[in-house]
Amino acid sequence: MAAVDEIAKSWNVYVVRCADGSLYTGIATDVGRRLDEHRHSDRGAKYLRGRGPLALVFAGEVSDRSHASRVEHRIKRLSKARKEALLRSPAELRVLMQAW
Repeated sequence: MAAVDEIAKSWNVYVVRCADGSLYTGIATDVGRRLDEHRHSDRGAKYLRGRGPLALVFAGEVSDRSHASRVEHRIKRLSKARKEALLRSPAELRVLMQAW
């Protein structure tokens, strides 16, 4: 039964801006829950600890976990300047997300 539940979940790629201006990219099935974990739990990403407050600046749905991981990896490889340019152009970001 768990395999059926896993298939039904939609995956999202999200970008968080930290108080220091840095950007963090991640994936989750529930972005709100994951952001709450980053803010208030030891289950949050180690990189984000002590970098709050955190602001969600982008979240977009993709087809599955594998696709989400590929998009996350591609975004993480970009320079900060390129990430900022993508965030100013949501249409371009969505194209990047669907390019797989």
